[in-house]
Amino acid sequence: MNDNALPMISFLFAAVLAATAPPPKPTPPPDLNTPPADALSIGNGLTTKLLVSSKSAEMPSDDDFVKVRYTLWSAPEGKLIDYIAPPQWVVAGVGVMNLGLKQTIEMMHPGEVRRSWIEERAGARGRVPVGGKLVADIELIEIIHPPSKPIDIAAPPPNATRTKSGLAYRVLRKGKGERHPKASDTVVVHYTGWQPTGYMFDSSVMRGEPSELPLNAVIPGWREGLELMTEGEKARFWIPQDLAYKGEAGKPLGMLVFDVELIRIK
Repeated sequence: MNDNALPMISFLFAAVLAATAPPPKPTPPPDLNTPPADALSIGNGLTTKLLVSSKSAEMPSDDDFVKVRYTLWSAPEGKLIDYIAPPQWVVAGVGVMNLGLKQTIEMMHPGEVRRSWIEERAGARGRVPVGGKLVADIELIEIIHPPSKPIDIAAPPPNATRTKSGLAYRVLRKGKGERHPKASDTVVVHYTGWQPTGYMFDSSVMRGEPSELPLNAVIPGWREGLELMTEGEKARFWIPQDLAYKGEAGKPLGMLVFDVELIRIK
């Protein structure tokens, strides 16, 4: 975890990749104003049609996050509201979506593309004219299951090891070899951070790719904990505030709990 800049995760829309050049703006589909006869009316103001099928049986739940691309239009005028085109994608929390988008996503399997017509009462109010619809083309790329909250998140358990500085840690999976990172090394890690309330404030796991961090730039609790680890090891850190962000405004306050996997020492 970088000591100067906390890479906070946005659970509604967290852009992960940037296109090398702006993609062309999508044009409204020919059935923008009237769903075709083979579209499925779900009720509650949602009509949807499968555009590209998938062989996967997996489906997201309220607790999951999804990696998606989408295009949103306002009907009947055909105004382009927003879009995420290849190679971009975003991560979104299913449980915080508006009703129509949530119902659509929960019907989908990874690899599918759907078009939905969402009435005002199903979550389009304020984004479309009175009596209009939000028309959404959605590609579900991947379902991301959030890391489970540790059962010992409130305080270090009796079997945790405590250092003189106040750091507590517990090895969750033993590593390999004998090499430990030094302060001058860069490490590749996967991690998730929680506050003792259970609030998950950051996670490389949710972003779908490990983080590469210079050890001399992370918070003191991370630096001390990682120097105790070997490659392949996974550990849980309970880091007191004076070894974390020291009450700095805009950063997580109090003791922080991290699950950290040391993938590689560079």
